[in-house]
Amino acid sequence: MSASNLLLTGFVSQCPGNIVSDMDGEKVMLSVQNGKYYNLGETGGRIWDLIGSSTPIAGILSALTAEYEVDHNECKENMLSFLNHLHHHQLITFSNAEGQ
Repeated sequence: MSASNLLLTGFVSQCPGNIVSDMDGEKVMLSVQNGKYYNLGETGGRIWDLIGSSTPIAGILSALTAEYEVDHNECKENMLSFLNHLHHHQLITFSNAEGQ
């Protein structure tokens, strides 16, 4: 299941087994599962911080548009693309309902 299929009605959760650290204002991560390092950057790091356990995707978008001066549709497009990237690398999971 992809973020574009869920649109904004779905939920996202962090996968366990990631070691995350802040470096010079950017979030970096090591996936214990695949042994790869990821630099999420500043905005990606903020998205990572907003993702907890079963977080509404719409809530992440609302937080980002409130914190950054960005067009709503542009933010939505970029956020969903970023979430799909994290999902592709098995760093997050998507669900249709909270707690699934």
